[in-house]
Amino acid sequence: MATRPELILASASPRRLALLNQIGIEPEHLVPAHVDETPERGELGRKLAIRLAQSKAMTTQHKAHQSGIADNALVLGADTVVAVGRRILPKAETMEEAATSLRLLSGRSHRVYTGLCLLSASGQVRNRLVETKIRFKRLSAKEIESYLASAEWRGKAGGYAIQGIAGAFVQKLSGSYHAVVGLPLYETVALLTGAGYPVHFNWLNQSALSGV
Repeated sequence: MATRPELILASASPRRLALLNQIGIEPEHLVPAHVDETPERGELGRKLAIRLAQSKAMTTQHKAHQSGIADNALVLGADTVVAVGRRILPKAETMEEAATSLRLLSGRSHRVYTGLCLLSASGQVRNRLVETKIRFKRLSAKEIESYLASAEWRGKAGGYAIQGIAGAFVQKLSGSYHAVVGLPLYETVALLTGAGYPVHFNWLNQSALSGV
């Protein structure tokens, strides 16, 4: 009888973990990967999102093997990229970066690319890309100043977190809200199920524990 595969999440993001928990999945291991996220020359957002998701998954798989954990594990990596046209916006680390991104996003549409990569223990690679189009309202100087003061932007692609205060900036969203937060749920379940991870078994266990 085949051993049930374990799941390693290649991220330290509490948002991604919370989204997995939302669909009844608790990874057996959290092994964050730190990779260079600098875009290559001429690289578009969609390609960068997939490349970084795969790089994170591979880095984490290597770390896991070195640590001697989860020889039969699946490794899930993800990355989110915000782009206006061909311009990729940074994951804001300074107030200046966040302010520049917000001014650029104000009153216009942009795209959020979320890449997923699932690695099997045998080396099989499964990738998915989810594209979401978002339009922001025109932001006043006071709105930008107040949002910057919240510090919610720190470390966020494009300088904003849609699940927080910045949700009030969104006039229109076409695509996956969860992908913008950090992990598209439909595509994640499809990848895991296709690789033999017992997503639905976890749901049955949750039902039993809750007495339903």
